[in-house]
Amino acid sequence: MSDVAIRIADLTKTFGDNIAVDHLDLDVFKGELFGLVGPDGAGKTTTMRLLSSVMEPSSGVAFVAGHSILTEGERIKEKIGYMSQRFGLYEDLTVMENILFYADIYDVPGRERPARIEKLLSFSNLTPFRDRLAGKLSGGMKQKLGLACALIHTPEVLFLDEPTNGVDPVSRRDFWRILYDLLKEQVTIFVSTSYLDEAERCTRIGLMHKGKLLIKDEPVKVKKSLVFPMSEIWCDNPRSAAELIRGGAGVKKVNVYGDRIHVLVESKEAIPGIIQKLKSGAIGIKDYREVLPSIEDVFISMVEGEVSK
Repeated sequence: MSDVAIRIADLTKTFGDNIAVDHLDLDVFKGELFGLVGPDGAGKTTTMRLLSSVMEPSSGVAFVAGHSILTEGERIKEKIGYMSQRFGLYEDLTVMENILFYADIYDVPGRERPARIEKLLSFSNLTPFRDRLAGKLSGGMKQKLGLACALIHTPEVLFLDEPTNGVDPVSRRDFWRILYDLLKEQVTIFVSTSYLDEAERCTRIGLMHKGKLLIKDEPVKVKKSLVFPMSEIWCDNPRSAAELIRGGAGVKKVNVYGDRIHVLVESKEAIPGIIQKLKSGAIGIKDYREVLPSIEDVFISMVEGEVSK
């Protein structure tokens, strides 16, 4: 397993009759940014907790940084950084005091602290705010501080559970820039997100639904997994347009995206008939073209059974 940072085999977690994680199999390689993508309730947080040895699985096993989650939980905790959705920052402590607190928790040697802290403050752009109370930080800055605290002991594997949830777009962009910098240092990053657009930023992704991993691959290969062509149509009143053609001849699936619709078709030959049906229904057509499906298109189609598993 020399090139594998995380190995998951038949991992399952149940809560009564609810299967939160359903026979999960996955390898995450050293130095990659793997994204676990899915809606709330998909099983992402439970998976994170299992891999971090916060909870025990019902069956199956996983190895993180070469250690079993079943028997070597304490060793794993020494090797990882874990940033939960509600990371435990102390709002009545300053930025610096929070970082020092986590340095104490992880037993970071005193002689190594100054250099590590300065590096973390610098790359997270928190240096000007080192003396500010954590409770006075913006949402995006709190996330950066949480990340700095999770990195203070230089972990091999970093677990981030929906780190940009509720964060403004600019802060989200900055946060991902920081993650890319970490990849240059060969840190393995395992991130969960419900933002399907963020999946594009990952080395590989796994689409998760009701505890099952539907597909895992590079984002571009996931998008190419749809076996039918897709067209993008810019039109007036996209929702009405979608209703008009949904279930019609040659139409497999229709998704609405703002001022346009994505139409999964049985073949390219179906497009002229679809355009004509829209025009006959008094829907103004601005333009249309064949496109590569989005991650959301693939996810929706897989959930609804349009793609072979």
